[in-house]
Amino acid sequence: MSETCDIEMEGHLIDSLILTKALDKIMDMGGEFEIKTFKIGEKKNDTSYVQITVMGRDAPHLDQILLELHPLGARQVEIENAKIGVAPSDIVVPKGFYSTTNHLTYVRYNGSWVEVQNNRMDCLIVLKDGRAICTPLRHIKKGDCVVVGTSGVKVVPPERPRQKTFFSFMCNEVSSERPSGEIVKQLADEIITTKRAGGKIAAVCGPAVVHTGAAPSLAKLIRDGYIDVLLAGNAIAVHDIERQLFGTSLGMNCAGNATSGGHRNHLYAINEIMASGSIRSAINEGKLRGGIIYECIKKSIPFILAGSIRDDGPLPEVITDTINAKDAMEKALRGVDMTIMMCTMLHSIAVGNLLPSSVKTICIDINPSTVTKLMDRGTAQAIGLVTDIGIFLPRLVEEIEKQETQGVAVSCVDRNS
Repeated sequence: MSETCDIEMEGHLIDSLILTKALDKIMDMGGEFEIKTFKIGEKKNDTSYVQITVMGRDAPHLDQILLELHPLGARQVEIENAKIGVAPSDIVVPKGFYSTTNHLTYVRYNGSWVEVQNNRMDCLIVLKDGRAICTPLRHIKKGDCVVVGTSGVKVVPPERPRQKTFFSFMCNEVSSERPSGEIVKQLADEIITTKRAGGKIAAVCGPAVVHTGAAPSLAKLIRDGYIDVLLAGNAIAVHDIERQLFGTSLGMNCAGNATSGGHRNHLYAINEIMASGSIRSAINEGKLRGGIIYECIKKSIPFILAGSIRDDGPLPEVITDTINAKDAMEKALRGVDMTIMMCTMLHSIAVGNLLPSSVKTICIDINPSTVTKLMDRGTAQAIGLVTDIGIFLPRLVEEIEKQETQGVAVSCVDRNS
């Protein structure tokens, strides 16, 4: 091994398995290492520190290893400012630009560590006026100062929480073999705790929420102030409105039986909204008197309906330009502390790509591959629950009401397991 480099890592390296992952990565890539300094935290809240000499066959091989170690929080011992390249034109950046992870990130800028704003995966970092701004490639402008390489960039990967919570208890496994009653209680407690602390909760929904009969429960969560942002597509809004106007969704009545000519009702629903000019106008006219979107408008809750090529209509509120829809979703998600994803693979993955890894994320779907694909595409903090949302969501609402009324505290900290 002819090339070497000293790196350092700090944090809860052992119980969060960060050091193990780093050493495994070096060996898997054919490199070698020597631990030069290792200070282990003696108590639960103490952090550990390690300095490692990493060895590669040649400079390119070593650079590949260091690039893979960087998302785990490894940084070169020599502290230097981040390297900067200038964008030669709009939507064009210098080669070797730094591509962000969804973890908390800092940049060494003018001798100080500056936190990257609005950080998410697969973007660039632009330095401007003393700030480090996470910027999608499509928003790069000619002359922007873009971070190049990993020098002067510090990533802080998620660590195991010091206290046991619902999300640490669940981990990020995907399974249908979970005690659903206990999970309902724990999730209800987590939602209540988040809201009492002033946190924001986003809901990401697919039309199955309506088809399975869970729409009234979601509407109640919005009405009672537990949901702060709704992200969805044209379909859930159309079928939510269809259910309110005609008592069907996908032509099926509330009992799950097909109605004569019911397959046309979603088009009739779209037409009614088009005749009014917008969903809000339909509400003002008294035409629409309930439902998920109704509650969002009445509570002034931001809702983003992102369009797709499959949409009928679409409704006037649907954003049909995908770039504009993505920007609107990213803006609406800023400051969100928890995201609940329900019955939608594509929207869940899209939203997951916009979230920092610090956002608590639960994905509920009858199809386990939805959760697996979400995590495989970078949203590793997500936990999955394989169940029928039509049964789960009403139980969750009932449990929230119970805990709020009785003052029940169901904290995972008190668990013996």
